[in-house]
Order: sequence, then C-alpha cells, then structure tokens
Amino acid sequence: MTSGWPRIILHADMDAFYAAVEQLDRPELRGKALLVGGTGPRGVVSTASYEARPFGVGSAMPMALARRRCPHAIVLAPRFERYRAVSKVVMDTLGTFSPLVEPLSLDEAFIDMTGCETLFGDPRAMGEAMRRAVFEATRLTVSVGASTTKYVAKVASDRRKPDGLTVVGPNEVHGFLHPLPVERLWGVGARTCSRLRARGLDTIGDVAATPLGDLERWFGSLGTHIHALAHGQDNRAVIPERDAKSIGSENTLDTDIVGAAAIRPWLLRAADTVARRLRAEGLTARGVRVKLRTADFRLHTRQALLGAATHATRPIVEVAEGLLHEFDSSMPVRLVGVAAFELRDDDTDNDAHQLDLFAVSREQHDERLDRTLDVVHKRFGDSAITRARHLARDGDRTPRSGR
Repeated sequence: MTSGWPRIILHADMDAFYAAVEQLDRPELRGKALLVGGTGPRGVVSTASYEARPFGVGSAMPMALARRRCPHAIVLAPRFERYRAVSKVVMDTLGTFSPLVEPLSLDEAFIDMTGCETLFGDPRAMGEAMRRAVFEATRLTVSVGASTTKYVAKVASDRRKPDGLTVVGPNEVHGFLHPLPVERLWGVGARTCSRLRARGLDTIGDVAATPLGDLERWFGSLGTHIHALAHGQDNRAVIPERDAKSIGSENTLDTDIVGAAAIRPWLLRAADTVARRLRAEGLTARGVRVKLRTADFRLHTRQALLGAATHATRPIVEVAEGLLHEFDSSMPVRLVGVAAFELRDDDTDNDAHQLDLFAVSREQHDERLDRTLDVVHKRFGDSAITRARHLARDGDRTPRSGR
C-alpha cells in the first residue's frame, strides 16, 4: 500500500493538556472552567480548560486578566512532575508508531511516518490509530494533523480541536493554507503580522501571491521564510527526541530582582532541579545554558560546555553560577532559568562496582548525596529539603522549586 505522499508527517497535540490531566486526576473538576498557571501577581495561564475558553481566556494570558474574564474558574498551580510523567507515556506511545518522534514540549510532537503505510494504512488511518492509542494509554484526547511537512501538519492539528484529525494531502496544501490569516504563519510574531497587514496582506494566500523579491525587500531573510511557508514549503526533518531535547527549569518572579546576589539563589535552585531531572530520566548533559528575562521582557542567554557529560548537581550548579558573571547584573530581572543540553543516555552502571566505605572520592560523595536528596524530594516534595547555598541570604525571599 502506498499513499503517493513524498513524506508523511504527523503532528500530535494533546488537548488542554495540563487542565485535562487535572480533570483526569480529580473527577469533580470535569466539566468545570479550569485555569492552570501561576497564582502570583505576575502569574500566567499555562492552560485553560475548554470550559473556560469561551470566556476569552487562553495560554500565555496574565492570570489576573483571565480571572476577570472568567471569575468562576477554578485556579490551580501546575504540577509539572505529574505532567512530565503523563507526557512520557504519551511520547512512548507515539514511539510505537515510528522511531522518528520529535517532542516540541510536554504535550506535542512531530512523528515521521514515511514508509509506514504497510503497517498502519494511509495517513488518515495512521492518525486515527495514533489517537486511539494515546487515549487507551492515558484516557486523554489528542488532536492530530497529517501532511507532507512539519508546518502544515502543525497547523492542521489545530483545525478540529479537541479530539480531532485533519489530513492535508499534497494537492490540498494551498487550498488549506491560503484562506488562513497571516497569524498562522509559523514564527511570525504580532509585530510582523501588523507590518504584513499594513501592506494589505491579510491571509496566507495574500503572502503567497506577493513576489518573493518584494517580501525580501520589506522583511529581509524573514521574507524568504514566510514566502516558503505560504507555499507550503518546509523541508525540515523530524529530529528524534534524544537529538533535540533539553531539560530546563525556570521561575517567573513576583517582583523584579537586581544584582547577582539576588539572582544567585534562584539560579542555583533551578540548576539543582535540572540535575535532578537528568538523573530521574537516566540522562547526562554536556552543556548548561542560563536564561534571564529582564523587566523590559528582553531575553538574555549564556551557555557553556561541561568538562564531561554529567548529571551531578555540583558541576551543573558551578557552571551556571560561573555564567552568571557574564550578565549585566544591574538589569532588573523578572525570570531566571537554567537548561541542560547535548543530552545523552547515562551509561553509568551504578551497581557494577562497590564503593570503598573508607575511601570515598568527592565525586562518589556527591553522587551519594544527590541520590539521597532525590529520594527525599520524591517522597516528601521539592520543598522538603534545600541545600544551604541555594537559600536567599536576606532570609525572606527564599526561592521556591523551579518549574
């Protein structure tokens, strides 16, 4: 059996994922408006349940605004450990269809199904089978888009949410894309959309009909990008999880902070959380990235490679702390984050050797400490115990666990 498609790319997107998990775990929340996100003065909505969305609320909206629009909504702080656990089940399920699975986040992924027709049927049958498998594994719904490119598949998965399937064949791409508003061009922000509309380009079809030279003259290299997308052209490959993945932790602060001394406790707590997640997933990292978002919403990043791939807390914390000195510490900061990248499977056999009780190296001591703290955190929660150097020195603004 062959579909005649040059490539078969599926995009799977869980429906209102965080809210759906909460409603799954707490049946009394089913059918009710639910907002999951930060509850502080600067809290942001991570996910709104479908019952809340008719009131004009959605992800990335300030929580204060969402609560004004939907005052009867139930507000819950995120439980990321739980969401990661469910996400792993989802990704493992997608991996039973193809080894080429590229997660974009906890709740969405691309799957390259090219050449799998003899196993699963045509692209529509693939999508239906994938939706059934995810529901059977999690009792949660997923919407799937299928097309010949990542871009079109991603747009398609949003077409019939929730619990939908949209298939866009090679000869249907233009008819599917061109009526859509320019906001659906992947990677095009609000400012560029305003500039496009100022030139009378309101739909993707309008962009497709504009000469490439004009778009490049107006928008530079971005013009080349949006011209290709408007014609449904996107040759990017699906990159499997281990090649694409990073593990991060970040906190949006209730109030801005200034200076390395104020930033450091948040940074070290985030680095500690990242190391803990690496160990939990059986991974090591070769690089560390520090992210600061300043009060003017500008993002500043610095990164460095570790001496060797590791999941130990000490070297990850030390590299993150060293990178802090490369930032202008006079800037007011509203978000602090750390990520580990260049991940690989941890091939250490922890049971392959016995440690000498009377000759424990620093690395072995660190490993024992890390594993002991992991057990405490898993059993009693992230706030059960904290390394002393990760505490704020002023005594009244102790960082909370990272997301």
